[in-house]
Amino acid sequence: MKRIGISILVITTLLTSCQDMLDEIPKDFVARNNYYTNEADAQGALNGAYNTLGPEFFNIENYILSELHGDYLNGRGSQASISLMDQLLDQQNIGRTASLWSRLYLAVNRANAVLNNVPGIADISETARSRIVGEAHFIRALAYFELVRGFGPVPIKTKESTDLSELESPRRPENEVYELIIADALAAEQGLLEAVSGTGQASKSAAKMLLAHVYLTIGDWATAAAKADEVISSGKYQLVSVQQPDDFYQIFAANTSSEDIMSVHHSETRQSEITNYLHMGNNIPFNYASSGYFAWVPNMNSFIGEDWDENDLRKPFNLYTHTQNAAGEWVPLPSTTPVLFKKFITDNTGLRTYSAPIYRYAEALLFYAEAACRAEGAPSALALERLNMIRRRAYGYDPDVPSPADYSAGMSEEQFIDTVLQERAYEFLIERRRWWDLKRTGRAKEAFAAVGKTLIDERLLWPIPENEINNNPAIGQEDQNPGY
Repeated sequence: MKRIGISILVITTLLTSCQDMLDEIPKDFVARNNYYTNEADAQGALNGAYNTLGPEFFNIENYILSELHGDYLNGRGSQASISLMDQLLDQQNIGRTASLWSRLYLAVNRANAVLNNVPGIADISETARSRIVGEAHFIRALAYFELVRGFGPVPIKTKESTDLSELESPRRPENEVYELIIADALAAEQGLLEAVSGTGQASKSAAKMLLAHVYLTIGDWATAAAKADEVISSGKYQLVSVQQPDDFYQIFAANTSSEDIMSVHHSETRQSEITNYLHMGNNIPFNYASSGYFAWVPNMNSFIGEDWDENDLRKPFNLYTHTQNAAGEWVPLPSTTPVLFKKFITDNTGLRTYSAPIYRYAEALLFYAEAACRAEGAPSALALERLNMIRRRAYGYDPDVPSPADYSAGMSEEQFIDTVLQERAYEFLIERRRWWDLKRTGRAKEAFAAVGKTLIDERLLWPIPENEINNNPAIGQEDQNPGY
C-alpha cells in the first residue's frame, strides 16, 4: 500500500475537524461543518486561497525554474545546473520542482474549498457569492495553467481534499486540463468585478488576460486577439510614461500604476517578501544584507548583449555595470560578473520594487499583436500600431504618436511574429515569460542554439514528484515524464 502523502492533501487549520482525535471538543473550536455559515466565512476562505499567490504560488522556486530555463541568463551556485539544458535536472533542482508542484496544488485545494462550500451558504448576498466564487475560479485556473505548462498532463482535482480517499487522481491529458482552465477562467470572467479595491485582487480584466494567454498558448488566435482587445478597448489602462530608464519603476510601484492589471503586492515594511525571490539578479544592498544574491548572471552573448540597441531605455533599466561602494563612489562590477540585472531592486537611493506583475497592460497590446497576426495571416495596421506603442515607450516617445523608432509596415507574418517575440523578451525580462514563450512557439531549441547551447527534449517538461508517485494510487513510475 502506498504511503499517505501531503502533496495534494492540504487541510488547513480552520477547516479541519479534529473530532476523531479529541474526546471533548473545545467550545471555541471551529469545525468544518459549522465554518461555512456566512459571508465573512466565505471571504476568509477566499483570503486563504489568495495567500497562495504570494510566498506560496509566485515563490522562489517558480521564479528560479521559469527564469533559468531562459536563453539570456545563467544560474550560479546551486542554480547553475538549471541552465545546463543538455542535461536533466539534478536532485536539488528536482526537489525545487516538487516544492512548486505542492505549492500549486495547495492553491488548487484552497480554491476548491471555496468552490465546494460557498455556493451552499445561505447567509450571503448573491453579489458577494458570485464575486467570491469567481475569484476562486480564477485562482484555480491560474494554478492549473502553471501546472500544465510545467509538467504536462497532471491530476485534475475539482474537490477539496479532506480525507485520504480523495488522494487518488490520475494524470489527465493536457487538452482536458486546458478545458478546465478555460471553463474556470470564463466562470471567473462572469463573476468578477469590473473595478476592484486593488490589483492584488482578480478583476474581469485579469480573467480576460488569463484567457488571452491560454488561447494564445493553445493556438486559438482569433479568440486570444478578441480577449486582449476587450482589455485594451475598455479604456481602463494606459502605458506608464517613460522619459528616462528609472521611470519604468513606476510600473512596479507600491501604489497601483496605470498599467497594472494584476500583481502580487508587497508592503513597504515587509520587503523581505519580495527580496526572497526577486533579488536573484543583482548585488545592490537592500534591507537586511550587504549585497544581493546575484544568482542569475546575464548571458551577454544573447539578445541582451550587443544586439540590444543602447537607445532602448529598457536596457539600462534592466542591466547595470557599476555600483556604489561604501564611500559612495561608483565602481565597476567585478570582472567575474561585469553585468547584472537591475529591474527588481531595493537600494538606498529611493528606488523600490513592490510588486511582481501577473498581468500588465503592455502584455495586452503584445497579446493582441501576435494573436491578430496569426489569425489574419499577416500583420494588420492595428496589430502593427499596438506593437509600435510598446516600441515607442521603450525609446522615450509618446506611445500614441508615431515616432522614428516605429517598426515599418511590410513585414511578413513570420517576421512580425519574430519581432513581437523579441519585444516581449525585452519588455518582460525577469518576469517569467521568456521560457514559456519559447516553448509555446516551438522556438526553444533555435533560441538555445543561438547562444551555443543544446536543449534536450526531456527538459521541455519537469519531473512528476516522487512523493506524488509514491502517494497517489493512480500514478506509477510508468507515468513519469521522459528521462526522469
